[in-house]
Amino acid sequence: VQLQASGGGLVEPGGSLRLSCEVSSDMFSSATMGWYRRVPGKQREFLAAISSDGATNYEGAAKGRFTISRDNAKNMVYLQMNSLKPDDTGVYYCRYALSWGNPYWGQGTQVTVSS
Repeated sequence: VQLQASGGGLVEPGGSLRLSCEVSSDMFSSATMGWYRRVPGKQREFLAAISSDGATNYEGAAKGRFTISRDNAKNMVYLQMNSLKPDDTGVYYCRYALSWGNPYWGQGTQVTVSS
């Protein structure tokens, strides 16, 4: 299983970004996909997850501002991020997990929120 995250970049405060994660797996539609991030000086934190049946879960900074979605036909998961703040600066990771076995992680994509 390989995960390729993209879509990060430099955005001004209040702006939006959509992160994408492409997954090479025949079992993608059965996997729970998640987004995490590591901001400077902090441990990696959970943001959002979407299950195989489309149920979503958000925590912390993602609540009310971020939206996770998936396209099983394309083996893609997305994170739409709105109202970005400088505190959102960090490296964002996608995660793939089946109900069995170990999870897999993407390489991360850098998000920088700055004027």
